Amino acid sequence: MRVEEIQDVRDPRLADYRDLKNGALRAGRDYFIAESRQIVRTLLTDSPFRARSVLLTRAALEDLRDDLGDGVPVYVAREDTIRGVVGFDFHRGCLAAGERPADLPLDALLGARVLLVCERMTNPDNVGAVFRSAMAFGAGGVVLSPGSADPLYRKAIRVSMGGTLRVPFARVDDWAAALAAIRAAGFTIVALVPDAARDIAELAADRAPDRVALLVGAEGDGLGPIARAAAHVEVGIRMVPGADSLNVATAAAIALHRLGG
Repeated sequence: MRVEEIQDVRDPRLADYRDLKNGALRAGRDYFIAESRQIVRTLLTDSPFRARSVLLTRAALEDLRDDLGDGVPVYVAREDTIRGVVGFDFHRGCLAAGERPADLPLDALLGARVLLVCERMTNPDNVGAVFRSAMAFGAGGVVLSPGSADPLYRKAIRVSMGGTLRVPFARVDDWAAALAAIRAAGFTIVALVPDAARDIAELAADRAPDRVALLVGAEGDGLGPIARAAAHVEVGIRMVPGADSLNVATAAAIALHRLGG
């Protein structure tokens, strides 16, 4: 393991970690940032992505030493130095830069039994949360429509508890064509909508389809007409009178559990 001490916040070796809150600087980068010991450990040991470096405190180094392996540069710095580099009050003690791969094609996911299909999910927190549920309930992949937030954005990775590093995903450009391809591959597209007449529990009790693509929409607007037209069936989640909707990530978790990942 190659461990290098860092003392100067201006050290050029830390260029990947500089000013992480600056969106303009993040745009177009060929790498992503993972943070916290648990998520960095996932990147190093339980994901298909390659780490290009790790930046951490001495305490985090001792905790992760067995996972770091050879060939990945490891930079050790004081916590206040790391805060000065990343540009915000950082107390997690550990960051890693991962190499961003080429996007997976949709075809790479079509062998799964359960897919989670997300339309216009622009909020990184929701993207992270649905990936966490996809990981927990065994979904074989996540499909993201145009306009969805980046699953490898730092906050999405953190909220997903590493789910975006473990669950394969495809981002598609032609939404109608993608939905048609999912149907043609033999999936039953189940649209989750709050105004559906049928409850998801009834669908599960009747015997859930063998291969399911669970289709969920953005907060507020819900699913658009193209998505609803592509669905084989629409279902909702029954709630007490006066409750009109759930957060999309919560609803997706309930539906994935009902349909069996």
